[in-house]
Amino acid sequence: MILKQYYLGCLSHASYLIADEKTKTAAIVDPQRDIEQYVADAEAAGLTIEHVVLTHFHADFVAGHLELRDRTGATIYLGSHAQAEYPFTALTEGDVIEFGDVRLQVLETPGHTPEGISIVVYDTAASDEKPKAVLTGDTLFIGDVGRPDLLASLGVTADELADMLYVSLAKLVKLPDETLVYPAHGAGSMCGKNLSSETVSTMGEQKRFNYALQPMSREEFKSIVLTDQPDAPDYFVHDAIMNRSQRVTLEKAMQQSLRGLSLEEFLRMRNRGAQVLDTRDAIDFEGGHLTGALNIGLTGKYATWCGTMLDHERTIIVIGEAGTEEEAIMRLGRIGFDNVGGYLKDGMEALENRPDLVVSTPRVTAVALAEQLQEVSPPLILDVRTAKEWSAGHIAGSLNIPLSQLRARLGELPADRPIVVHCEGGYRSAVAASLLSQMGRTEVSDMVGGFKAWMASRLPSQVVDEVAAAG
Repeated sequence: MILKQYYLGCLSHASYLIADEKTKTAAIVDPQRDIEQYVADAEAAGLTIEHVVLTHFHADFVAGHLELRDRTGATIYLGSHAQAEYPFTALTEGDVIEFGDVRLQVLETPGHTPEGISIVVYDTAASDEKPKAVLTGDTLFIGDVGRPDLLASLGVTADELADMLYVSLAKLVKLPDETLVYPAHGAGSMCGKNLSSETVSTMGEQKRFNYALQPMSREEFKSIVLTDQPDAPDYFVHDAIMNRSQRVTLEKAMQQSLRGLSLEEFLRMRNRGAQVLDTRDAIDFEGGHLTGALNIGLTGKYATWCGTMLDHERTIIVIGEAGTEEEAIMRLGRIGFDNVGGYLKDGMEALENRPDLVVSTPRVTAVALAEQLQEVSPPLILDVRTAKEWSAGHIAGSLNIPLSQLRARLGELPADRPIVVHCEGGYRSAVAASLLSQMGRTEVSDMVGGFKAWMASRLPSQVVDEVAAAG
């Protein structure tokens, strides 16, 4: 048996190829939308992809089940409670997909979503009774469990899903301790709150160390899993719906989106309301960029922040480093943003003769900011990290508005003070500074290196408990 994990760091997403070497048959579980790696690996090993399984309707990315179906003719499998616009085979408790020495047995494990399933993997050549692994989708993570509050499945409450999750986990813990646990996400995913950076574990380790698998009552469990969940981006519902839909494939979407635009056409689209996305690194963007552009760099959690900060119903036009445009547009397609109208040919070089269209964003070091705070009229420090990060340590007097909430809370910022934005390391603050500039704020600076640089400079900070104690 072949069992291969593919891990996509940008989306903290894991997908799987399971194959039988005798029959040369393969199944793909929870594929990403760009499917070339699965197809290439199958071809290299002489495998035929006959099955593609979704453990649930993912909310944080668009899965590649339709792409694999159209490319390879594979059958699509979903949990029995799923409803979709395309043909699929429904899987219920105990159902089996078997090929050669590989047996995939279904556990219905709703809770993150109503249609959730887990796949128990047997290598029958090694053992007909003991499973090799379990692919848990978003039901069980390493160190966490799937959040039941996303409301991606309309008509089902978080409380009802938490009830389902409690029952589902009771099924999973009955698996042998040596069973390998392969989830669909790792650290950085907003499908849970405490995910490990590890991408594989064992059921025994999870029984010992996963907080959600410790003995507790149903009500205690529900209280824990429904508390302190991170903000869910608006695009999650959009993607969950796309994963149910008979939609356009990524290849066709890219054919429509991947077109170079002259500066004149680019500006015309911008002036008609298109969203301008600049995908360069913060240092390059802040050195000079097109007025009104939003900076979300390719080097960070690009797809997640694009999904958070952009509107999937309005046209997006892209500015990037030469040669990166296809990747930028493809990664938007991974989260279902097929509304790209093209990219600026020659990037910022197209603006060399139009300095009237270019602005810059001041950058300030932590030490320089500390000096500014001693002045008679200091700037406002805007901390765009999460509330949890801010509570653990922050600059005294800073205003905390998480980046995901900034657009809705712009009214909380005083109009008569310069603003210095920071996050933990500098990625989110660049996004925030570009948004503020886009919204008409002119005195906005970005603190280089974020709170990490502040602490490295041995400058004073506060934590929430100290603030409370001082009060």
